[in-house]
Amino acid sequence: MAKLESEFEFFLKNQETLVKKYRGKCIVIKNKKILGAYPDISSAIAETSKKEEPGTFLVQACEPGKAAFTQFFHSRVKAV
Repeated sequence: MAKLESEFEFFLKNQETLVKKYRGKCIVIKNKKILGAYPDISSAIAETSKKEEPGTFLVQACEPGKAAFTQFFHSRVKAV
């Protein structure tokens, strides 16, 4: 299993319940537990890194649907 995959699976399995409680926040998940909820990603990483080693926790936007974990990147580069 990939690193932090179990944390992401925990989010997906509990997304509806978590959104009801933490909507609009960035939540920190480690060992399938919520360590905290923060107003933005920077705060979540900075505060959690004071007690937990970076790379050992997942920061996840807590929003409904796939938009919470799907990003699209657009480029102006013309395909050749």
